[in-house]
Amino acid sequence: MSKRKKLSARLKEKYKLVVLNDDTFEEKASFRASLWYLLIGTSAFAIILVFLTIIVIKITPLREYIIGVADIDNKRDIISTYAKVDSLEKLVKANDLYLENLNQIISGKLDQDKLSKPKDTHIKSDSIKLSQKLSDDEKELRKLIESEGRFDLSEGSSGAKSGIATFSFFSPVKGKISSKFDNNQQHYAVDVVTRKNENIKATLDGTVVFSNFTPETGYVIAIQHANNILSFYKHCSALLKKVGSFVRAGEVIAVVGDSGEYTTGPHLHFELWLNGSPVNPENYITF
Repeated sequence: MSKRKKLSARLKEKYKLVVLNDDTFEEKASFRASLWYLLIGTSAFAIILVFLTIIVIKITPLREYIIGVADIDNKRDIISTYAKVDSLEKLVKANDLYLENLNQIISGKLDQDKLSKPKDTHIKSDSIKLSQKLSDDEKELRKLIESEGRFDLSEGSSGAKSGIATFSFFSPVKGKISSKFDNNQQHYAVDVVTRKNENIKATLDGTVVFSNFTPETGYVIAIQHANNILSFYKHCSALLKKVGSFVRAGEVIAVVGDSGEYTTGPHLHFELWLNGSPVNPENYITF
């Protein structure tokens, strides 16, 4: 008889397991099984035990006590949390810088120490600060910025101009232009003389990002439009929209006035900015 047949016959041999009383030798229980069934039963029990162990580790806090598993999960969570915090921190800094520079543009002040450019921000209104009364230092700083080519104050790139030209701008007021856009004189706006208390209308759809009073330019309202376009309406006598309000092109947002230190009479001081650079409103709007 071959070894394989002998092994098969041995596995099929049945054995009886008897449980006896140690004192009386009375049979209490007995079990009959072959080595083959015993092997199958033991293997099945081991598989079930392993399966249950895996489930317990996966769905219960016991996994925290297993060396290696907890470390990997913790590292993954730490990396994910760090990435989110880093992104939020950059976003908050960029937003704070944008708001700070927006406020300086509105008030007509230029702070050389705070001149900077945020990384990966949607609007780059962070280097050019409008001022109708510039000191010699401020003029030198503006010339330095222009010479470095960080911002194109002449009108923006041809691509930017072609992009803004596709918009249909609404004239904020109708009147006579008393002071034109002049890049050489740092006058990045048009002054439109019209009747006092004339309604001022939004030039494009957008969201109001500033609506307040400044000593230099009086009551000012600023609107953020699509494609990095910003419009400013200064020297108003009254503001009709609050920050966060969404306005449509042609919707009344303020009233013409002569508020602020820099005013010379009732008029609208209107500015148009594209990608952080001022552009001549007369190229796109008929007043």
